[in-house]
Amino acid sequence: TKWVAQAGSPGALTAVAATTVVGTRFALLGATPVAAALLALAALLWPVLLVPVVRGWGPRMPGAVFLGCVATEGLAVLGATLSATTSTAWPAHAALVPFWFGLVLYAVALFRFDPREVVRGAGDQWVAGGALAISALAGAKLLTAARSGPYLWNDEVDRALRYATVAVLALALAWYAVLLVSEVMRPRFRYDVRRWSTVFPLGMTAAATLSVATAVSAPWLTHPGRVLVWVAVAGWLTVAAGAVVAARTDLRSLSAEGGTRPTAPPR
Repeated sequence: TKWVAQAGSPGALTAVAATTVVGTRFALLGATPVAAALLALAALLWPVLLVPVVRGWGPRMPGAVFLGCVATEGLAVLGATLSATTSTAWPAHAALVPFWFGLVLYAVALFRFDPREVVRGAGDQWVAGGALAISALAGAKLLTAARSGPYLWNDEVDRALRYATVAVLALALAWYAVLLVSEVMRPRFRYDVRRWSTVFPLGMTAAATLSVATAVSAPWLTHPGRVLVWVAVAGWLTVAAGAVVAARTDLRSLSAEGGTRPTAPPR
């Protein structure tokens, strides 16, 4: 069926990512039962959608190949957030698994990614950096959970997590710079729905930078993080405007086709 075919496409994993984003918001608002239910739902959907997507990976994939990492790290973000807001240890312990596994998925996806997409992609090439950004956010959430709740792990684990988080953020910012330069050198002004895949990494990189700044006590990161927030807002407005213009153009085309359609001769 069509649903089964779509479930095997990389884009299907956005269902998991979106569920964890909503769940994280509910957790921060104190709606723990709702957040826990969404975590359970996302955890159930994750293997069902991930397995067929990974099986369908081939050579020279677009940026959507990194959505496996995004969905997996989303579970880590929600689990770590629940641990911090409820002062409960097990969600953070469980979140360590998708955090590290998400990085493994990223490494595998990187070998499947077509590097030519950097200069010719229609927008989803930015997920290459966005996946690292959400990984850094997950690491920051885990570090925060370790400080705001019960004892979670020893200093060695905390140190490894800290180093990994900072390294992943640095790589995310490096990807950000490379992709931004490629957009300047090879402008792609034509609107494409995949441009919404550009907006996500812009916002996620800003959120990750600000979260890591707090988690590792690096206040100097706050200033570039705030700048990235405004860049993300500008990106969202630009893509939204492009979507409106494209929709109006399509409506006019449909109206024109309807107006020129021949009518049946009278009997």
